[in-house]
Amino acid sequence: MTVPLFLLVFAVCVVVIGSVLAVLMLAGTPRYRTEPEHLLALFDRALGDDLGEDEWNATILYPIRHSDYLDGVRRRARQLMEDHGRFGRLSRNKSLLDKEGTAELKALRDHLNARTQLERQRVHK
Repeated sequence: MTVPLFLLVFAVCVVVIGSVLAVLMLAGTPRYRTEPEHLLALFDRALGDDLGEDEWNATILYPIRHSDYLDGVRRRARQLMEDHGRFGRLSRNKSLLDKEGTAELKALRDHLNARTQLERQRVHK
């Protein structure tokens, strides 16, 4: 009686483990694709002092490989943080960037928004 029960349990385990492995092998790797709207929303939140350093770093430190232009904007925003940002400013109830950095980020945001609007107009023609 124990041998058939053992074989039944063993077969069920093999089927379950095999199914899980098959699903894991066939599932694709999830990809995150940063679009201009993501950067605009991030910049808006940074300008409104509604953004944490962790969220900023998670987006700005991740390279954008599908668009050289967006990666340039990302690199410029990263440089702004290095030049005008002070880590820990939010914990002291200050903005993420100083006044000059905030002004430059706003200009960068406006430029990205204008270019995004032009590209949308070009696509819809």
